[in-house]
Amino acid sequence: MTLLQLRYAATVAEKGTITEAANELYISQPSLTKAIKELEKEMGITIFVRTNKGITISKDGEQFLSYARQVLEQANLLEEKYKHTNSIIKKQFCISTQHYSFAVNAFVDLVKEYGGDKYDFSLRETQTYEIIEDVANMKSEIGILYMNSFNEVVLKKILKSKGLKFTELFVAQPHIFVSKSHPLANRESVTMEELDKYPYLSFEQGEHNSFYYSEEIFSIVERPKNIRVRDRASLFNLLIGLNGYTVCSGVIDEELNGNIASVPLIKEGNMHIGIVTHQKSSFSHLTIAYIEALKQYIQ
Repeated sequence: MTLLQLRYAATVAEKGTITEAANELYISQPSLTKAIKELEKEMGITIFVRTNKGITISKDGEQFLSYARQVLEQANLLEEKYKHTNSIIKKQFCISTQHYSFAVNAFVDLVKEYGGDKYDFSLRETQTYEIIEDVANMKSEIGILYMNSFNEVVLKKILKSKGLKFTELFVAQPHIFVSKSHPLANRESVTMEELDKYPYLSFEQGEHNSFYYSEEIFSIVERPKNIRVRDRASLFNLLIGLNGYTVCSGVIDEELNGNIASVPLIKEGNMHIGIVTHQKSSFSHLTIAYIEALKQYIQ
């Protein structure tokens, strides 16, 4: 087993296909396939399960890749510290999150502090189902999502089945985001009834559009006007353009979202926002730094 083989395996897991991994590594597909098969034979396990639709990571592979990433990170740190050459090791880090501005702010801080001269970082603001899959398949080191009394039992069951765990970061009371020019923007609080005449905006969850995967608390409440979007920029533009609203944690970045106001919503229920991690993984130094950055913003 070599560090090169470990890098090959980690890249295949990250990219999801041999073709994309080979392109990333600048080697031929047959050479990469051969190297992975030799590694599997030497370790006596199947890391990747090959199907007509591509590859998936086996249960043994998930644990192996967890250890492999730790070895690769330590090797990178050693080379950076002691190998005085012009070759700089590219740092790699990926998170998957629901659409939270504090997650972006913490990511910015991480890149500024640890990015250096060469890095390959990924921030995936995506659907709840994909967040869980990304962490389960080791594409992302952590995921960020929320739980409440409605979705907790279902989500925790799903996480357990995939070898994942949820660690709470903070508890948020329900708020709404509206444009600062919205008629309710300067209110000390609002009720659900007062929101009925305004368009309700939420993040679309694709083919997994279950109430349990919703990013917004009170997802089963019937609303007369509904608009679903895929990204945060579209949602904020519609908030402003249509006097719409969305239900959220209330944590907002004034610099990034200067036209948006956060108003408390009078409705029972809290959002328990936290991180999803793999039970068999230990945190890399970048993950630890990112979590510390998150805590600074959510305080």
